[in-house]
Amino acid sequence: MTFTSPVPVTDGHFYEGSSLELIDLTMAYGDIEVLRDVSLTVAPGTTTCIIGPSGSGKSTLLRGVNRLHEPKSGDVRLAGESVLTQKPDSVRKRIGLVFQHFNLFPDHTALQNVALALRKVKGMPKEQAVEIARQRLAEVGRAERTDHRPRDLSGGQQQRVAIARAIVRSPQLLIADEPTANLPPDASWEIVQLLSEINRRGVTVVVATHDRDIVDRTKRRVVELTEGRIVRDQRYGRFAPAAAQALEAGSTLYPVLPPSGPSVLGGRTTGQLGADSGLYPVLAGSARPS
Repeated sequence: MTFTSPVPVTDGHFYEGSSLELIDLTMAYGDIEVLRDVSLTVAPGTTTCIIGPSGSGKSTLLRGVNRLHEPKSGDVRLAGESVLTQKPDSVRKRIGLVFQHFNLFPDHTALQNVALALRKVKGMPKEQAVEIARQRLAEVGRAERTDHRPRDLSGGQQQRVAIARAIVRSPQLLIADEPTANLPPDASWEIVQLLSEINRRGVTVVVATHDRDIVDRTKRRVVELTEGRIVRDQRYGRFAPAAAQALEAGSTLYPVLPPSGPSVLGGRTTGQLGADSGLYPVLAGSARPS
């Protein structure tokens, strides 16, 4: 579908997106495994929506990518390099993170919130950091709100500032955890358009969401998690869970199965992705409804 861009593409900064690979990723809290042997490949410059019920592992997956929670086993690779062999701070310089609750500093203006990462993490001089922060706020459509504090901004405006903060260091990957959960429908759609615009400028985007409207209207790749396993991986997916889609089709078969023909990805057998299949490879061994 065609998006109405919140800001002109020609006025913005362009980015170099990175591939993301999860290989047999298992994550746990104590003895409870939240993700189990999840394998997934995300191509650079694409958008992927992660869906599933509460407790299915969506947020934990994102936390594992950004080293906010350490995996029990498996690997996470950014641009082909394992992030688990690098210092967490080094990894986070390459990844932008958008939170559900914005997480802006309440005593800082929008401009100060965005510039802070450049000054504290990159050690950039104040004048240079402020200028870049102004540019990113302009890109997200909030150039006129630079001197406002979070309490003076609506939820949608705060999330735009948070997105500007996430892209100010030119990340290769942007991960967003329920970015529209606290927003009304109109503001939610504006945020989706903004994330789409950022993706069009090159950033790889991975979004965890419960928002049916976002998934159905954007028609991007959908990866569905259930009980810590991938049960659906579909190029132009819908929000409806895999089981519901099977019932709609009048079939007892799993609705998204690997196409015929083996290939190898990360040393494991997968289904071969056909050019017009509408499917992404689902690794052999992924869960299927019993």
